[in-house]
Amino acid sequence: MCLAFFGNQGTINRRMQTPVFDPPMARTIYELQQTRELLCRQIADHLDILIGSVSTKGPKRPGFNLTFKLDGVTRTRHIRKEDLEKVRLMAARYKKLKKLIQKLSDLNWLILSRQSE
Repeated sequence: MCLAFFGNQGTINRRMQTPVFDPPMARTIYELQQTRELLCRQIADHLDILIGSVSTKGPKRPGFNLTFKLDGVTRTRHIRKEDLEKVRLMAARYKKLKKLIQKLSDLNWLILSRQSE
C-alpha cells in the first residue's frame, strides 16, 4: 500500500513506501522513457547551484549569509550585496534540482518495474 499526496507526486514516507510517480497518460515504457529524457534535460538546466539557504545576520547587523551543512557542521559564508539575488537564484535551483532528481529516481523505478513485467 502506498500513501501519496495528490499534486505532490511523492510519498508520505519514502523510506517505507514504494515510489509514486506515474506521469499522466504515460502508459507504455516508451512514453515513460520520453518523460525520463525530459526530466534529464530539466536536470541539466538546473546545475548552476549553491547548496544552502540565504539567511540574515540578525536584526542589528545588516547583511546576508549562505548557510549550509558540511560533514554535520553548520557553515556560513558572507554574501556580498551585489551577489545576493544571484545567490538566492542558485539556492532555489538547488531545491528544484533535488525535486527533479527524486522524480527521476521514481520514474527510473517505475520503468524498471514495468520492464520486468
